[in-house]
Amino acid sequence: MKSGEIRVAQAVSIPSESPDDDYPSIPKPYEKVGILTQIPCNRPRAIDYMQRSNLDAIIATSPANITYFTGQYCWLDGQFKEYMVKPGASGALLPLFALYPLEGAPALVVDAALAVNAMDVEGLELRVFGGGILDRSESPGALSGRQSEIAALLTEVPLAETAVEALGELLCRRGLSGARIGLEAEGLPAGTKAAIAAAFPRAEFVDCSNLIRLVRMVKTAAEIGWLERAAAIGEEAAHASLADARVGGSMRDLVQRFRVEVAQRGADLDHFAFGVKGMGLATETDYIAVEGDTCYIDYGCVYQYYCSDSGLTLAFSPLSDEWARKYEALYACLRAGTRAMVSGARASTVPAAMWEVLHEYGISASFPHGHGLGLEVRDYPILVADTGLRICDECVDEPADLPLEADMVRNLEAMVFALGLASVHIEQSFVVGREGGRALTVQDRTRPFYPV
Repeated sequence: MKSGEIRVAQAVSIPSESPDDDYPSIPKPYEKVGILTQIPCNRPRAIDYMQRSNLDAIIATSPANITYFTGQYCWLDGQFKEYMVKPGASGALLPLFALYPLEGAPALVVDAALAVNAMDVEGLELRVFGGGILDRSESPGALSGRQSEIAALLTEVPLAETAVEALGELLCRRGLSGARIGLEAEGLPAGTKAAIAAAFPRAEFVDCSNLIRLVRMVKTAAEIGWLERAAAIGEEAAHASLADARVGGSMRDLVQRFRVEVAQRGADLDHFAFGVKGMGLATETDYIAVEGDTCYIDYGCVYQYYCSDSGLTLAFSPLSDEWARKYEALYACLRAGTRAMVSGARASTVPAAMWEVLHEYGISASFPHGHGLGLEVRDYPILVADTGLRICDECVDEPADLPLEADMVRNLEAMVFALGLASVHIEQSFVVGREGGRALTVQDRTRPFYPV
């Protein structure tokens, strides 16, 4: 297998019963995708942006982008801060780095005690540091394959003491000590950035934080597969949990049921939000449903580190004529946005088409918009009215009203919150194409969700 390719392992189909025979069943495309065992980065797109910016390599520093460029994930990466291991230090995350070169294999600089998290990722070089908690006094037991490689790496003595020192060794080995390197500087502590620059006075480090966001916008086939499965799992879990909704029942219980349903399908909870009498979004209140409630529901999960985000309207009784017309407006709005989601169109044209429909229905208080999905719940481009701003760093400078491109994965959503009364919501995921958006998975939004 070549470095940078994606291997997708076959997955086992997970049976699930439809919670409502009258509601369209959700397909289970589990046989199409599998575990992440390779680097998810869209390599041709990354190389193109690097060449345009005359970069010899990219150094990623945030947890999401380290996963993107290396395939490695550890929950500690986004949790452990300097003061948690060194009292009196800053609240910055402990440093780790991903090196994505124009030529050669990607590499990960990681604490020795966490290197095993990258064991399943092929084509990735590891450079470790620290390792004080590892007992090396005896020879490792019988190991094979990648386990043996990791163990051999960890027995090297001495190991670099810090992440910056290990990064330095890596850049020297790769012949990049005098290169032009894109550094994800956003969120990087000034001290860490200064230490990197001081260690390589001949290198040129330029901020590439927004360049990385532009690379991530267009998904590979494997990324789309993970996003499809995440969306399907979220939809199944939502239907199963909302089927339990009852007048007199707790919304918190529905949240907990969604959490369980997501976990049973091999994913993790991202969010489950709901509307309370049209007063906005709630996630924590223990609201008890009453007769006639019509509620905003927004939910998502994370599968193989890729996010889903969707939403619908939960109605405890048939909608009145007034609210049925509001829902009809949202559905028509969504369809207009889908038709406008054509590759080559500017991002702002999509919400403009959605607003046009809402205005025809007399709705002026809403927020019809869209956003990307990926390793984070919102990727570029954001589908809103043109802000007049620019997406720029030391490598790129583009209008924030970005053009849509084929194989972007986008969400569209719109809602109406009537203060003190009710709320309706509609949200669905699409893949951008030449003739508009195609549904990422089956998400029927022709009507609200009515519990069994």
